[in-house]
Amino acid sequence: MLKLAALITALTVAAPVAMASPWSAFHPRRAEVNDRLANQNARVDAGVRDGQLTRGQAAQLHREDHAIRNQERGMAARDGGHITAHDQRVLNHEENQVSGQIHGERRGN
Repeated sequence: MLKLAALITALTVAAPVAMASPWSAFHPRRAEVNDRLANQNARVDAGVRDGQLTRGQAAQLHREDHAIRNQERGMAARDGGHITAHDQRVLNHEENQVSGQIHGERRGN
């Protein structure tokens, strides 16, 4: 009985903390930015697999995406776990540039 009471107490205390975390991790703006980054990383990996990108090109593109991801995390940390609409526009612009690089390099331009 004492163990059950301790478990209930622990869950009652931990539940609000656990509920606060998904908000920041799954905020719609953050989710969109991170989904795009994941998609771009998959495109780079596919380019290496099909021979359209060298490992060096892929490494550079991954570094650029990693820098955008770190920037997104910094913005979210500054704004209480979410990113602002302005932050999202900035990140989308940067992702568009990397996306264009991926497209160009996979086409041999």
